[in-house]
Amino acid sequence: MATAKKTPAKKAAPTKKPAPEIKVATANAAPAKKVAAKAPAKKRTPNAAFMKALTPSAELAAVVGAAPLPRTEVVSKLWVYIKKHGLQDSVNKRNINADDKLKVIFGKAQVTMFELAGLIGKHLK
Repeated sequence: MATAKKTPAKKAAPTKKPAPEIKVATANAAPAKKVAAKAPAKKRTPNAAFMKALTPSAELAAVVGAAPLPRTEVVSKLWVYIKKHGLQDSVNKRNINADDKLKVIFGKAQVTMFELAGLIGKHLK
C-alpha cells in the first residue's frame, strides 16, 4: 500500500501589531486650536498729557522753535536737529554729543538717548 506522506500544514506567521505612535510635545509646538474670528483692533487713543502743547524755554526754543508744542513733537524736532548736525556718537549711537545749544539744555557734554526726554521736561512749561 502506498501511503501518502502527510506534510504538516504551514502555520501562518503571526502578524505584529504596529507600535502606537507617540507624539512628543516640543516647546515650539502648540496644540492646534480653532481660531475664532477676532474683533477688529481698537485704535489707540493718545494720552492727553503727551498731546498738550507746552511752551519751550528760551534755551530749548533756540533748537525747536518758540511755538507751543506737544512733548512728542519736541523730541522729534530734537532728533531732527541732532541728525542734521551729526551729533550722534559715531561709536555708540545711543549717545548724543551736545553742541553749544544742546549743552545749555542738557547740562553736560554727552547724554544717552534715554535721558533725552527727562532732560527736556525741565525746559517745558
